[in-house]
Amino acid sequence: MNILRCGPMLALLGIVTCVDAIAQAENEARTVIGPSNVDLADGATALRVGNAEDGVRLTQRGLQSATNDRDRVAGYSNLCAGFIMLGQLDAALDSCNRALEIDADHWRSYSNRALVHVKAKRYREAEQDIVTGQALNPNSRTLRVVKAMLLDATDPVSPTIIIDDRRQAVADDAEE
Repeated sequence: MNILRCGPMLALLGIVTCVDAIAQAENEARTVIGPSNVDLADGATALRVGNAEDGVRLTQRGLQSATNDRDRVAGYSNLCAGFIMLGQLDAALDSCNRALEIDADHWRSYSNRALVHVKAKRYREAEQDIVTGQALNPNSRTLRVVKAMLLDATDPVSPTIIIDDRRQAVADDAEE
């Protein structure tokens, strides 16, 4: 408390009024710390640790009470990731599409949707989503991983070194 700021008020209103004014100002200036939507935050945490069932359940519950587009976009993008983890690709695609309807520049939703497409063997759509996502966030490690998965599926690298164990097998047979 800073009583000095209330100097002129002390004489006019009394000490109690000044202290009340300071207390009220301090109460108004307080900031609530923590997520605005606990279910969305808990759902994201569950997904991060690999608990897809709880992550999807909590995220769906959080989306029911989401009050702004930022929460809805993050929620639908996380829901997409959760459904991917559960192998429910149609539900995942629907969730990614809902996120992108709200925010067409949400690179994480493009990344998630590209992964859905890779898993569903829709490689052209995956490539389009990767290109769009990388245009929005060129340094995304996640998009690079999904792109590598796409390349592994469409153009697998063949080994350049082949180990021929046949001679060893012949030598082992001769010793017996």
